[in-house]
Amino acid sequence: MLADVLREAEMRWPGNLYNRVDARSGEIECAPEAVSEICGWLFSEREYIFACLIAEERSPDWELRYVWYGAGDDGVIHVVARQPVAEQTFASLIGRVHAVDWSEREAEDLFGLVFQGHPRLGDFVLHDDRWNREVTPMRKQVDANAPLVRLLPEREWRPLLVLNAPGGFAMPIGPVYSGVTESALFLLETQGEDVIRCVPRLFYKYRALEKLAEGRTAAYALLLAERCNGTSAFAHSLAFCQAAEKIGGVNVPSRARALRILLAELERFRHHTAAIREICESTGLAVGASEAAILEEELLRLSCQYTGHRYLFGLNTIGGLTRDFEIGPCLQTLEMAQSILRRLERLEQRLRRTNTFVDRIEEVGSVSPQDAREFGLVGPIARASGVARDLRKMQPYSGYENFSFNVPQEQAGDGYARLRVLFAEARQAVGLIEQAVSALPLGPIRAETAHLAPGAALGWVEAPRGAAFHWLRLADDLTVERYHLATPSFLNWNGFHLATENFSFQDFPIILATFGLSMAENDR
Repeated sequence: MLADVLREAEMRWPGNLYNRVDARSGEIECAPEAVSEICGWLFSEREYIFACLIAEERSPDWELRYVWYGAGDDGVIHVVARQPVAEQTFASLIGRVHAVDWSEREAEDLFGLVFQGHPRLGDFVLHDDRWNREVTPMRKQVDANAPLVRLLPEREWRPLLVLNAPGGFAMPIGPVYSGVTESALFLLETQGEDVIRCVPRLFYKYRALEKLAEGRTAAYALLLAERCNGTSAFAHSLAFCQAAEKIGGVNVPSRARALRILLAELERFRHHTAAIREICESTGLAVGASEAAILEEELLRLSCQYTGHRYLFGLNTIGGLTRDFEIGPCLQTLEMAQSILRRLERLEQRLRRTNTFVDRIEEVGSVSPQDAREFGLVGPIARASGVARDLRKMQPYSGYENFSFNVPQEQAGDGYARLRVLFAEARQAVGLIEQAVSALPLGPIRAETAHLAPGAALGWVEAPRGAAFHWLRLADDLTVERYHLATPSFLNWNGFHLATENFSFQDFPIILATFGLSMAENDR
């Protein structure tokens, strides 16, 4: 129970909590020097999961918010620390919770904060060969509309390499690719045929969505949330709307909640079909890739026919949905989804019987359950490594608690396990669509009063790639004071190297495909 956890924290650290344990909001306000110990306790002893680190410059103080979540009544806990803006050094948590690694590096680059004890800061979001170290774009004094002047990057920058042995070298992959693949550089260190160390260098297209949202309306920020990643547009817009709805105390109608589940699962079904297609392509299985591509295209057309947009843009709004869907089109959509699923299942059976395909992904790119937990992996990747994290079950939203479904889980943690999870989740998605259609209540699709209010709240969803969190703070004039996105790709890229190291070079594109991560969802 959340209340029990908070009481135990208050008893353990009475002198460091300033008597600010809020059972209603789940906040533990503590001194900065107590953050590491409290968060380590939540992670190691209470088995909470790290969600995100939210840094805010709220004059005269910095406010660092470490968000954790558990299952069911364990709820969501915010460990909050404040100190004057002039003091920019905080203790790093990486020694106790490795999952915070990239979150601390991001806050260091964007806010100029220093996390003492972190082994590698800098050259992360803002590449040292492109940006000078004095640029901190998320600080309040930085005008997003003003051009940067005196940009003096480090022209002599070289990648930080670890391997120092006779015959050792680093093989770069990227950052430029053919086709539609976005920019990313992978440095693969080796002495021969196996990858000893892999370092992904992302953020070549850092878009500063969080900065662009500041001072704008919530409606404008919703457009940014939706465009964080086109293949998960509905999920991210839903998480944003839920944050805004919590701030304003908006009661979303039951019909809108059910339709949101229908649309979210339609997006998941299409996303997983596309991921299966990419895995087939990575192994050179042209026929399987073509079959999956046809099914993906049919799902895109189905989405467009049903909603007016292939990627479900423009549907979520604060308080519900922008349009209603009659039962006839809902039944037609369900029937078509079931037909596509039957064909996808036939493809699954053929893939299982294709030994040359299975041999390329089985026992390749393995991630152990312990590593998946230590690095905070989420979504199908975590579930393929025996870590059954799914916010639809752990912290239900939009009425998921009233629906019946399983969380597919595998133990092997390899590419084949990740593929099996994708197929299983596609089946679950269609089953949820069927339940949403059969139980679709009558009524409005938007709250009659969806007024905003000043305040802050966290919204979350289980996006197709995993847990996504959107933090929104509205000022007194109802403009956005702070907006933060914690995406599943950002969480999972941190652990990508686990799957590639100690495997051969020719396995790299296959492992990349079975992870199915997005550069755009990361480079937000």
